Amino acid sequence: MPTPKEVTELLQEWSEGRPEALEELFPLVYSELRRCAAAELRRERADHTLQPTALVNEAYLRLVGQRKTQWENRAQFFGFAATIMRRILVDHYRKCHTPKRPRPELRMPLSEELPSEGDDRLDLLWLNEALDRLGTLDPRQAKIVEMRFFAGLSVEETAEAMGISVATVKREWSTARVWLSRELSKP
Repeated sequence: MPTPKEVTELLQEWSEGRPEALEELFPLVYSELRRCAAAELRRERADHTLQPTALVNEAYLRLVGQRKTQWENRAQFFGFAATIMRRILVDHYRKCHTPKRPRPELRMPLSEELPSEGDDRLDLLWLNEALDRLGTLDPRQAKIVEMRFFAGLSVEETAEAMGISVATVKREWSTARVWLSRELSKP
């Protein structure tokens, strides 16, 4: 397992224009990205057509396209990867489902986990829109939800990736779930 320092150094070298750094970086982050993708896809319906490898490959291609990004550290990279995975899953959902409007019976449980796509209560597009609204109010809470829900990171992994305490992640995660529950319960 690579150290955060090794990943950060390669990201910074890549930002500075050394393309070989990307070739060295990918094997170091691939297994962690794949683990995140697999965790996310386990929450999907059983007949989901997107596989973890395809999700990671698509995310990786989009990450590689970020030529102007000045990568500062591993946390920034994995946070950005979580955002990209969210966008990929939402895009995939849009292609496969064309709901005219969110289902009024949607309810967001206040449990530790958000509902999965296979859950009849979840409309991924509605969740995405609510998360965008949360991002305008509290970007850190929105990023925590992305990392926990879309990238499948644990509280501890999210804290490490964001450079904040576990207690802060737990507090912000709880607040974000309450806010999202209220938003998603509106008719």
